[in-house]
Amino acid sequence: MKIRGRVWEYGDDVNTDVIFPGKYTYTLRTPEEIAAHALEDLDPGFAANIQPGDIIVAGKNWGNGSSREQAVTSLKYAGVGAVIAVSFARIWYRNAINNGLPAIASPEAVAALKRGDVITVDLDAGKIIAPAGEFGFPPFPPSLQAILADGGLIEHVKKGLRRQ
Repeated sequence: MKIRGRVWEYGDDVNTDVIFPGKYTYTLRTPEEIAAHALEDLDPGFAANIQPGDIIVAGKNWGNGSSREQAVTSLKYAGVGAVIAVSFARIWYRNAINNGLPAIASPEAVAALKRGDVITVDLDAGKIIAPAGEFGFPPFPPSLQAILADGGLIEHVKKGLRRQ
């Protein structure tokens, strides 16, 4: 699977309340409503200007904070194709995979990529192709590749049940 998009660059320790403001947690219901508020406190133009497939590039500890799934939902439904970071908060990483949003740890790529770069992420080959060069990352294990290919864990389980 390949993802191609523009880079949106952010720093270290971006927490779940910054990704999706907690004040909306119990008032917004649909993924589209949630997506409209993605990163609004950090980058007010993000939700209005993101294009399908665009890629977030961030520093260390992306997604720390609460286990709130809206932090992933907001990005996925806004159109984010993948998140590349130096490192991820463990719960956010698992929520991303469970929701079909690739989360890739690649400190070398993060150091080289710039906002606005158009890059390609080849999930099968474990490669990020950018103006600054190519950067490798360990490909996802087959079980996670299947979840991502199916669009998330729920769809993956449904697909398995349909085969029975």
